[in-house]
Parts: sequence; C-alpha cells; structure tokens
Amino acid sequence: MEVEVKLRLPDAAAHQRLSDALAPHHLRTHLQENLFFDGAAGQLSARLAVLRLRFYDGDSRCVLSLKARARLAGGISRVEEDEEEIDPSVGRACVAEPWRLAAMAGSSRIMGRIEEEFGLGGEAIEGEERSSFVCLGGFGNVRAVYGWKEGLELEVDETRYDFGTGYEVECETADPERVKDLLEGLLKENGIPYSYSEASKFAVFRAGKLLP
Repeated sequence: MEVEVKLRLPDAAAHQRLSDALAPHHLRTHLQENLFFDGAAGQLSARLAVLRLRFYDGDSRCVLSLKARARLAGGISRVEEDEEEIDPSVGRACVAEPWRLAAMAGSSRIMGRIEEEFGLGGEAIEGEERSSFVCLGGFGNVRAVYGWKEGLELEVDETRYDFGTGYEVECETADPERVKDLLEGLLKENGIPYSYSEASKFAVFRAGKLLP
C-alpha cells in the first residue's frame, strides 16, 4: 500500500515559490513520461486498476506499475501499488505495439498478475482480441525531489497535460496525518496557497481538464 500526502498548488507562481523555499534541500530532478494501458474492452478500468509505463530522463530507466483501488481524501492518497523495472527498449516496443505486453506474462510479475487476475493476455498473437491491449496516451511530468526534515522526501511536480499544466507537492509516508500538518505548516510559513488534491494525475488526464 502506497500512502502519500498530496497537496495541490494553484499556479506556476506558487510552484516557483515552493521551489525557491526548498532550493537548499534539492536532491535531484527527473523528467518523466507516463503512458497508460488498458484492455481493449476496458477490463482494468472496470475494476479500478491502472497499468502504467513510466520513462525517466530520456529512457535512462523504465518502470512498469499496476495500481488498484485508489482512495484520495483530505489530501491523503492510499493505493495498492506493484512496481518493477523493465528494459526501456522493451517498454518502447510495448508503446508502439501494445499487444506485446501480453508476451511479457512469463517474465514480468505484473503482467503475470494481469493475466491471472484480470484475464488479460494469453498467447500474444498480433491482432487477436483476447490478447489485446491499448495505449490510452499520457502526460509528461517534471519532478523535483527535496530532502526534508526527519528524512522525508518532498516531490514537487509540474505535470504537463495536453490541456494545461498542474502543480502538486507530494510526500510518501507511513504517518500521513502528521506529515500533512508539517507540510501545511511549511506552505503557510512561506505564504504559499494550496488545497487538498481531489483527483490523481491519471484521473485528471482521463477527465481531459484541470480542476477549477
């Protein structure tokens, strides 16, 4: 179970103000490309599951993830998550021809789960409906990571959708209520407006519009 505090920043000015306040604690910045997949008949989304390929920094790394039963309330996100690294060239081949995902069931823990739990996959023969996956598209993300107090890491995101740009700050933690209080304190001390995130990035992408 992944548990994160997720706070939404209203605009680029608030994002910049937070970035400036955290600048002495900067660890790294990643350029991420996120692409999502489903069965041709929506088998994953029908059961509140999300299959994602994430490419880092010009294909230097690729992570396959399966998320399920996400809940987001009061600025705290809880989601069942399984991740594994794959060869970026394999990931790109799956983007170009999504049916190739089915061929990974024997070598990928996640694709094996999808075949077993969701009935997607089977013998990967191009053009066969039963093994068909589709790419839903996706979005880019600039993620700056900062080392914060008590060993916590803050992720400050600039997410670039086709229809606009969203800004968030996130922190993964086993004690979300306490960390939310700490993070809200940081934002208030620096005069940075914020609100609780109301939807995941994937949900915003699928809605096709930024939240008001």
